[in-house]
Amino acid sequence: MNTTTVALTDVGKSYGRADALSDVTLALRPGITGLLGPNGAGKTTMLRILATALAADRGTVEVLGSDPGTATGRTAVRRRLGYVPQETGFPRGFTAFSFLDYLAILKEWSDAETRHAEVRRVVELVDLTDVAPKRVSALSGGQRRRLVLAQAMIGQPDLLVLDEPTTGLDPAQRGRLRDVLGRAGESATVLISTHQTEDVAALCERVVVLDGGRVLFDGAVTDLVRQATGRVWMADDRHPAAQHAWRTGTGRVRNVGDPPPDAELIEPDLEDAYLLLVGDAAHDAGLEAVS
Repeated sequence: MNTTTVALTDVGKSYGRADALSDVTLALRPGITGLLGPNGAGKTTMLRILATALAADRGTVEVLGSDPGTATGRTAVRRRLGYVPQETGFPRGFTAFSFLDYLAILKEWSDAETRHAEVRRVVELVDLTDVAPKRVSALSGGQRRRLVLAQAMIGQPDLLVLDEPTTGLDPAQRGRLRDVLGRAGESATVLISTHQTEDVAALCERVVVLDGGRVLFDGAVTDLVRQATGRVWMADDRHPAAQHAWRTGTGRVRNVGDPPPDAELIEPDLEDAYLLLVGDAAHDAGLEAVS
């Protein structure tokens, strides 16, 4: 379980003069890792590189013991990969079942009986059995998102790369998804990019935070949360020293930042810690630009 399955070393990717990734070094092992970061941080670029949909411009990439920079390596990775992209198009005319059957054929499941049994398994896994005969065009957004997850689970892949997998799902569906991914993470390497910090807190022992194409944090979720200790407090009003503040359902204001001496400190959560990490990094970058 301690074997490295994904290794990025000084990886960079640029679009014109802008760096989407800059000198990213990261090693992944079996288990579930959450990937957080603001829009434009480089998360999707990194996931596309791991999923062999995009090539890095600089550095070295090793996925499941293969080099995705070669044709042979890409094929080897794809045979053991499950990928949920940020956006997915569907061919016309397919039912949910036939869409998954088609993807299973592309994944080299040639025996029809075995393939159909596997399709039924992943359909049940994501709770789509009742709508399997329906055309994809008739499914809701949440059902389509679960269908995309189902195709990624075909064959119980060794690496799951998931870009915003919970988008469009209601709380019950997200709870079911957490169970599915939790089971997958017992043997596979699972990397989940999301804006939902509660999903990371619920599922992941480890979190990576990207911002501006660089890794700001890589470690245990509990260690990131611990960094926010003493910097979250409740008050009757928003405090000018707070980086973020919002009125809660109790009518009081949760303040996140540098508290006054008499602040009513409370336990931070992952969202607090993430907001502080990104905010402090932006502040430091601003000071460097001025100097």
